[in-house]
Amino acid sequence: MKAEVKAKREARPFALGDVRLLDGPFKHAMELNRTYLLALEPDRLLARFRTYAGLDTRAPQYGGWESESLSGHTLGHYLSAISMLYASLGESEFKRRADYITDELEACQQAHGDGYVSGIPNGKEVFEEVAAGDIRSKGFDLNGAWAPLYTLHKLFAGLRDAHRLTGNAKALKIGRRLADWLEATLAPLNADQMEEMMVCEYGGMNEVLADLYADTGERKYLSLAERFWHKQVLDPLSQQVDCLPGKHANTQIPKLIGLAKEYELTNDAVRRETAAFFWERVVRHHSYVIGGNSFGEYFGEPDSLYDRLGPHTTETCNTYNMLKLTKHLFEWNALAQEADYYERALFNHILASQNPETGGVTYCLSLAMGGHKHFDDKFEDFTCCVGTGMENHASYGSAIYFEGDDTLYVNQFIHSSLRWERKNLTLVQETTFPESDRTVLRLSCAEPTVFALNIRYPYWAEHGIEISVNGERIESDQRPGSFVSIRRTWIDEDQVEITLPMSPRLESMPDNPDRAAILYGPLVLAGVLGPVADPAAADFLYTPVMIAKGMEPSAWITADPDRPLTFRMAGVGYPRDVELIPFYRVYNHSYTVYWDIFTADEWAQAESAYTEVMRKVKLLEQCTVDYVQPGEMQPERDHNFQGDASNRVGLLNRRTYRTAGQDGWFSFDMRISPERPMMLVVTYTAAQEMPNCDFDLFMDRVLLNSERKGFEENDKFYNVHYPLPSTALIGKENVTIKFQGKAGRRIRRVFGLRVVDEAQYKKLGEEDVRG
Repeated sequence: MKAEVKAKREARPFALGDVRLLDGPFKHAMELNRTYLLALEPDRLLARFRTYAGLDTRAPQYGGWESESLSGHTLGHYLSAISMLYASLGESEFKRRADYITDELEACQQAHGDGYVSGIPNGKEVFEEVAAGDIRSKGFDLNGAWAPLYTLHKLFAGLRDAHRLTGNAKALKIGRRLADWLEATLAPLNADQMEEMMVCEYGGMNEVLADLYADTGERKYLSLAERFWHKQVLDPLSQQVDCLPGKHANTQIPKLIGLAKEYELTNDAVRRETAAFFWERVVRHHSYVIGGNSFGEYFGEPDSLYDRLGPHTTETCNTYNMLKLTKHLFEWNALAQEADYYERALFNHILASQNPETGGVTYCLSLAMGGHKHFDDKFEDFTCCVGTGMENHASYGSAIYFEGDDTLYVNQFIHSSLRWERKNLTLVQETTFPESDRTVLRLSCAEPTVFALNIRYPYWAEHGIEISVNGERIESDQRPGSFVSIRRTWIDEDQVEITLPMSPRLESMPDNPDRAAILYGPLVLAGVLGPVADPAAADFLYTPVMIAKGMEPSAWITADPDRPLTFRMAGVGYPRDVELIPFYRVYNHSYTVYWDIFTADEWAQAESAYTEVMRKVKLLEQCTVDYVQPGEMQPERDHNFQGDASNRVGLLNRRTYRTAGQDGWFSFDMRISPERPMMLVVTYTAAQEMPNCDFDLFMDRVLLNSERKGFEENDKFYNVHYPLPSTALIGKENVTIKFQGKAGRRIRRVFGLRVVDEAQYKKLGEEDVRG
């Protein structure tokens, strides 16, 4: 027996099978994803599941993250995505694959004999240690395994979706057995031990366990879900305190999705208020113009974005999860602001994250001024965002329409059709939006039916919205950021025409009004600078500034009459004007989304200093061989971080760091170019300097320096230069940089490590500040 939803909902989503995408950019993206999912081999995704169950494998495992200790996460995403596509398209091949994977997982689970099943290396041993109270984490691992609960969450979610979307009853049984095993494993842990375990990323374990309660009615699964309350994060959020700065963004978002699900099943107001507060803080105070969030995967200070631009902005997984949370909030509130955010993130991040030729997806979507999109290898990388990308482009139909008790919500303007079974009605939305500002809703009814048609009046429609029914204009006093409601008796062949005039506008950074993005309607426009390998990119002002401060964008943006959604600057770019197109259309080219804007007088005064800053930025890029940001999960994993139990990470003056306690140590592997003189540049600070810092710095086994003396007390960051002995680099491509505390002493906070070409770096004129 299923558990009932106790919370009041203003709106409910339609099943994926009730919505069909029609020709347009979203259907194209789904088709690319369909082709990709069919090209993947289930047996390769299952390889480690069978190996760790003691069964023979039928195919070699994939590489990338699937060959590391997060293996198995992709299978969960894949099972979800093919289940979504089966529900959306009705193609039997996707159900066949879902059934096959489920059968294989059952065989693996039976081989283990206790309900456990996963593809995690040493996963069973890790959880046996945890059950015994032996819990260790350096922040990004659990007893040496890379986020094993995160990986289990993906498997639970895949089984849930296979059950719900393909009707596979066996998937539910496997999920129940796995949850029973997990309940028994965690039963010995007290609250403090649970908190210690949850230092390591655990995905949305509370969400999938609450879903299991919803599907079975067994209260024990809800009780287990409620144990995943991470006090360090959820306690302050529940008290309306923004504790997000310095925290790994995608570690947090699924926790709130879980709270949203728990609220719906329990009507617990604290969980609702906590999830809603988190959504408001992220959307209003931690997000970029495309709707994405995070820099280097981490939240920064609220409303502080202008100096947090680079190739590692806006992890795509974060937006995948924010859209899941947004759907929950819309069900509760049915507010246009939630649908507005959904549109912003859907067009400008999710759609923009896919290569429209190959179907490859981005991990982080670069907002660097002069950056480009890096698409993961579809068959080699298998990062977290490859996994969520499988689902992103399989679920576009999930939030176009919603229904209330007697209401139909049109949230998104996407070419599609809807079957509203409860009203025995079909609606076809005919549109080429956003290439056109017009959409038409055509209704087919078996018999007249009464309901309210609620059409979103977008926040960006500054020049009004025009709606007519069967040619008769509908008058409304609603404002942008609301719904226009038309309640009437609808009959067969009724037609609703909607016009949404779009115009260009600027949106400034919250902490720098002179750094802004250009939008047209809901679309972020990118300035196309040139191909990715453009030799001209070495120019200091390759990314133009705009001499347009105080001018209306309509005065200097001209539309190309022959190419929809293609624009050009008119005389305001310095040193050149560039073409502007929707961000989601840009690939294989460098671009900028944000622009520095001046008046002519301001630029005359600032040009020399601004150009010098850009010169140093370009030179630093050119001379850098490798860089690692301590305290950030993925950069550290990419550089084979190792360390002892005294390690800790933190945030100071808006930058993450790593340090270690008495006698502690940590190390990173870094790339070198041995044919050239190399230098290591390490960034420290004197702000809030810790006492008793005395440590050695090694390259492999070569002592580079002993650091003891501190810096002059202030809030500055200091770069210390360590030439790397050329004789110790011969024949190497990588070296290990190790910080080792001396007896009874600590390691100073380390904010960055950079390996550079020594000769080129010296052109920057940066001083060496010795500790």
